[in-house]
Amino acid sequence: MSNALRTVLEEPQPPDPPVRVWRDWALLTFVTVSGVLEGFLREDLPLPGLSVVLAVGLAPLLLWRRTHPLAVVAAAFGVVAVVDIGLIASDAPALDMYTMLYFMLLPYALFRWGSGRDAVAGLAIILVAATMSFFVSWTGVADAVGGVAVLMSTFALGWAVRSQHGARERRLEQVKSEERVLLARELHDTVAHHVSGIVIQAQAGRAVAMSHPERAAEVLAVIEDAASRTLTELRTIVGVLRAPEGADFAPRTGVADLERLADQTEGGPQVDVELSGELDDLSPAVGAALYRLTQESVTNARRHARHATRVAVRVVGDAERVQLTVDDDGAVSSAGGNPSGYGLVGMRERAKLLGGTFDAGPSTGGGWRVEAMLPRAGAPR
Repeated sequence: MSNALRTVLEEPQPPDPPVRVWRDWALLTFVTVSGVLEGFLREDLPLPGLSVVLAVGLAPLLLWRRTHPLAVVAAAFGVVAVVDIGLIASDAPALDMYTMLYFMLLPYALFRWGSGRDAVAGLAIILVAATMSFFVSWTGVADAVGGVAVLMSTFALGWAVRSQHGARERRLEQVKSEERVLLARELHDTVAHHVSGIVIQAQAGRAVAMSHPERAAEVLAVIEDAASRTLTELRTIVGVLRAPEGADFAPRTGVADLERLADQTEGGPQVDVELSGELDDLSPAVGAALYRLTQESVTNARRHARHATRVAVRVVGDAERVQLTVDDDGAVSSAGGNPSGYGLVGMRERAKLLGGTFDAGPSTGGGWRVEAMLPRAGAPR
């Protein structure tokens, strides 16, 4: 078996195909009404009764074309093949109903939503049915080539849409994975800092334990606090690290560094940063996340917010959480207004990993708004 065929056969079925949406019911209604009208109004239709029964009777299969593509193809084209055999045996004219063009949706669905084995099996069934149709209604080589071309086009279109969607899904997962690794690297530095502090405090505790026992208790309290923070960061690392890459030790950024974004105008809109509330003693991971989310939001505003003159960054903290809001006054472009963009995917993933929420979209007063709510201590224990 060639590698290409093995690759096709091992292709899994795409996950979570849409079961049924309102367009499916609209399509079924349209096909049914069209089939009945064609049967009554078209005077040159051969075998009108059989044609209408076949077209309308098989139309409900459209409702299952995504969830059970092979079964639908086997049922629809199998019935057509059996009917064609009966027409050949009885020397009857071929069916020629325009409504049955909806059959072209079935090969598309097979290659879009079926597994590799489903696609190969369904292709064999379709080719058998097509061959029987040529025997019943042979009108020349040109028509035969045209029919095959249309059929192959539906195969190609289904596979192309499938490949494009798969590439996008893989890119989204890659963005999420990269965000997890980046967050884990930042946390690595935090944990190393805490552990170093614990070691130093433990050494100091041993030094004063004999001569000043009362100070040893203070040292133990400091060690307990540092150990608790370290445990929280370690649990977060375990929860987010998904790639076997080493950690780097770049300087950490946090809320205190947000003012620097206001100085990096780069000829774009003015950036105003407002900090209020309880922002001291934040988890380093939360501080770094606030900086990254703000940095990405300001960058997006500079790139995509047309005619923007101001970007307002507001960070408000209380005893339990920190809220970040970034507003710009520009006109939202198609690039900046895409809530599923890869940059927004990474931002949403970072907030989620820390136990927070993230939202981005057009503001009611115009422009674009980014909102994030993070717990002060990061991900819950």
